Amino acid sequence: MTSPSTGDPSSAPEQSASDRLDPALIRLGVILVIGAIASMLDTTIVSVAIDGLSHEFDTDISTIQWTSTGYLLALSAVIPLTGWAVERFGARTMWLFSLTAFLAGSALCGAAWSVGSLIAFRVLQGIGGGLITPVMQTILVRAAGPRRIGRIMSIVAVPGHLSPIVGPLVGGAIIDSVSWRWIFYVNVPICVIALLLAWRGVPRDTRSDTAARLDVLGLSLLSPGLAAIIYGLSQTSRPEGFGATPVVVSLSLGAVLLAAFAAHALRTRITPVLDLRLFRHRSFTAATLLMFLGGMSVFGAMLLMPLYYQQVRDKSALDAGLLLAPQSIGTIIALTYVGKLTDRIGSRPIVLTGVAIGVAGTLAYTQVQPDTSVWLLSGSLLIWGIGIAASMVPIMSAAYQGLEPAAIPRATSAISVIQRLGGSFGTAVLSVILQRQITRHTEGGQSPSDPDALTKAFDTTFWWVLGFTALTLLPALLLPQVKKREPAGRTPEPATADR
Repeated sequence: MTSPSTGDPSSAPEQSASDRLDPALIRLGVILVIGAIASMLDTTIVSVAIDGLSHEFDTDISTIQWTSTGYLLALSAVIPLTGWAVERFGARTMWLFSLTAFLAGSALCGAAWSVGSLIAFRVLQGIGGGLITPVMQTILVRAAGPRRIGRIMSIVAVPGHLSPIVGPLVGGAIIDSVSWRWIFYVNVPICVIALLLAWRGVPRDTRSDTAARLDVLGLSLLSPGLAAIIYGLSQTSRPEGFGATPVVVSLSLGAVLLAAFAAHALRTRITPVLDLRLFRHRSFTAATLLMFLGGMSVFGAMLLMPLYYQQVRDKSALDAGLLLAPQSIGTIIALTYVGKLTDRIGSRPIVLTGVAIGVAGTLAYTQVQPDTSVWLLSGSLLIWGIGIAASMVPIMSAAYQGLEPAAIPRATSAISVIQRLGGSFGTAVLSVILQRQITRHTEGGQSPSDPDALTKAFDTTFWWVLGFTALTLLPALLLPQVKKREPAGRTPEPATADR
C-alpha cells in the first residue's frame, strides 16, 4: 500500500473523512454540554438572588455575598488539580466525579438551614463546578484532534455564551414565582441526566502511571495564592477600593505565594501542578494572554450592561436580561461559521477580525445617554456578540497547537485558571472604576441616582472596556499564521506553535 506521504490520491478521501465532525464526536460534545450547562448557569442564576437570600437569612449583603465568593474561591483552588487528576484517574472518571460533586453540592445548598451551611455547601458545589469545564475541554480536545478543534469548540461554546443571558432570566423567574431553594434544586435533574448519559456515552480512557506523584508543594503554594488573589479582588467593592486593608493584604499574600510557586514550577523535576513550561510555546502564551484580557472585557461588560439598564433606564432585572439577548443572538450567528473558518484558515485572522468587531460594538456604549435608542444599543450588542465568538473560539483552537497529547490536560487547567483570573480582575476593576466615576460626577450635590450623572459615569467606564478589548490586538498578533492548504493526498505537517 502506498503511504499517504507519497501523494497517493486515494488517500485524500480518507484524510477528508477524518477531518469531518462525525456523529460520534458530535454526540460526545452534546453529552458533555448537557453536563456543563448547570455549572455555567449557576453563577449567573445565583447573582440575581443575593438580595433575596439576605432577607431570607436575615443577614447583610457583605455576609451573604460569601455564597458567591466561597463558590469562586473553591473554583480557583481546585482548577490547578485538573491536569494531574485527569492523568492520574482518567478523564471519564473525573467527569463523573465532578458531576456528582456538583449534584451533591446543589442538593445540599437547596436544603441549607442557615447562611453558614449555605456558604459551606456552595464551597462543595464549587469543587465540582471548578472541575467540569477543564475536564470537558480535555475530553473534547483529545477526541477531536488538532484539525477539528475549532468546529467542536464552536458547538460546546454555545451554553457558555448563553449563560450570562439565560441565567439572570431563569433566576429572576424562580425568585419571583417559587422558593429560592429552586435556584439550586434546578441543577439536580440536569446533573442526573448528564450522569446517565456520560456513563454510557463518554469513552473510557487510559490512566497514566507517570502522573502518580502529585506536586504537593506546588499545590500548597498555587491554590492558596489564587484564592487570595480572587478574594482580594472580590473585596474591592469596599469604599476604599484597592486601598482597603483586606484587599492590600490578600493581593500581597497572593502575589508572594504565586511568585514562590513560579520559582518552584520552573525548577522542580516532577510535573508541576500548573506547568509554566507550556509558555515556551508561542501559540499557548498568546492564547492565554488573550483569554485573560478577553475575560476582563467580557465579564466586565456583562457587569456594566445590566446595571446601566437598571440604574439609568429604570428597567427590572427581567427586562434587563431580555435587553441583553441580542448578544447571544450575535454569538450564535458567529459560532455557525467561526469554527469552520478557524480550522480552514487559522486563528490569527479570525481573532483580529473578532477584536475589531468587538471594538465597533462597544463604541455606542461609550456614548450612552438616559434616552439613547434601545434599538441602537441592541444592534451594537448584537455586533459585540459576534465579535466575542469570533475572537474567543479560535483562541481555544490556537492554544493547543504544537502541544503533545499528554500536555493537553495541563494546558486546559492553565487556560481555565488564567481565564478565571481575567474575569475576576475585569469585574473588580470595572466595578471600582464605575463607583469612583459615580462619586466624581455627584460631588456637586447631584443625587447618586441622577440619570445624567450616572450616564457620564457609565460612558467613562465603557471606554475602559473598549480599551481592554483593543489591548487584545497585541497578543493576537502572536497567534499562528494562516494555515497553508496541503495538496490532495499529502499528510499535513504537524502544527507548531512558532509557525
